[in-house]
Amino acid sequence: MKRIFGLECEYGLTFSPNGRVYLPIEKILGYIFEGLIPNSWPSNAFLTNGARFYQDTGCHPEYATPECDDIFELVVHEKAGERILESCLPAAEERLREEGLAGDIYIFKNNTDSLGNTYGCHENFLMQRDVDFWKVAEQLIPFFVTRQIYSGAGKVLKVSGKPHYFLSQRAQHIHEKTSSSTTSSRSIINTRDEPHADAEKYRRLHIILGDSNMSEFATYLKIGTADLVLSMIEAGYFIRSIELEDPVKAIREISRDPTLKKKVKLDDGREFSALEIQRIYLEKASEFLHARPYDKVLADVLTEWERVLNALEDDPVQLVREIDWVTKRWLIQSYIERKGCGWDDPRVAMMDLQYHDVNRKRGLYYILEAHEKTVKMVDEEAVERATSMPPQSTRAKVRGDFIRFARAKNRSYTVDWTYLKLNGYWEETILCMDPFCAFNRRVDELLAQVSPASLRM
Repeated sequence: MKRIFGLECEYGLTFSPNGRVYLPIEKILGYIFEGLIPNSWPSNAFLTNGARFYQDTGCHPEYATPECDDIFELVVHEKAGERILESCLPAAEERLREEGLAGDIYIFKNNTDSLGNTYGCHENFLMQRDVDFWKVAEQLIPFFVTRQIYSGAGKVLKVSGKPHYFLSQRAQHIHEKTSSSTTSSRSIINTRDEPHADAEKYRRLHIILGDSNMSEFATYLKIGTADLVLSMIEAGYFIRSIELEDPVKAIREISRDPTLKKKVKLDDGREFSALEIQRIYLEKASEFLHARPYDKVLADVLTEWERVLNALEDDPVQLVREIDWVTKRWLIQSYIERKGCGWDDPRVAMMDLQYHDVNRKRGLYYILEAHEKTVKMVDEEAVERATSMPPQSTRAKVRGDFIRFARAKNRSYTVDWTYLKLNGYWEETILCMDPFCAFNRRVDELLAQVSPASLRM
């Protein structure tokens, strides 16, 4: 049941000047890159922790985690992306001052901006090639449509001029069941077949409808339940007659109902709430898991999944420290009651945004965390270590070791998910097609040429 996981997170970026000088966001992003990647190295770069950092469409910084074969490690490396971007802020703001400008740079781990644009958090799961992808997709769509009741990040939006609280930031921007595009026709399941591995053996399940989560627990449950359901379906545990009549309509209707009472129609005419559909998947997953050898992580996922569904049905406020949409709504509601204002107050819109600020000194999520009002799933020391060190049990370790070697020797290099290349004199390309393989003989030989101290750079 081993699997490779990855998360790609696009971040919102804005500059608040102390004065009237306007600076293009492209310039700000350039300063962010300068703080992370020296000019002599590629700007669209893989890092020493095996992750990829680059500029995505719309001038968004994007961080793609290294390959992880463990859900907890994925949570660690996803959080490491936040820390890496946060660490770039002081140097970027110093560069502004050097040019005679002053102001604050903000990086938000969210999915929409004030103009109605959206940017994503993409989930990647490695699959066996011999599994019928389309059967898997049909079985997964109702699960992903309804998963937002615990994975949504929450959003205040105006409907007919009145503010309304939505469960998910991405739900209103999904237009198709399946599609190969990630921008023009965003879908529940993306069909682009890029396994970044042996294509005869593997394919990649690419999910683009999910929100970016601040909560470590929400990320853990989001990925853990998806892994469990995918494994269940791969093993032939199908749910009969679960197809939704209109999945795109359903995902939007569910998102705009924080009471979780809204029922959506299936192909056969029956109607179920998102909670009821999730319980159908939970029951089948429990049947599957109890027929397999014991798996500690998936057993915990199953337990937590059931606990969260029970709490959502009873009173979602019980999940204030764990689920983002619940936590944010509680935070805003508490403020409204304290200040005697309404949901249309501009300060509410600001809170909605500030919840996602990655700066731990001012982001509302991190202020809650500082007061121990969030659930921690991973150790902060592990997160800090992951900003420079890759997972030690996947191909990411080979990539990270190679990058350290090239930098220590001041060699020009090119890196992708499946190959490592030394450029120029004695040019050499090293293929790395197995994402589960953490060793490469040629890279080990290169490392032997460099002192351990220089590899710690």
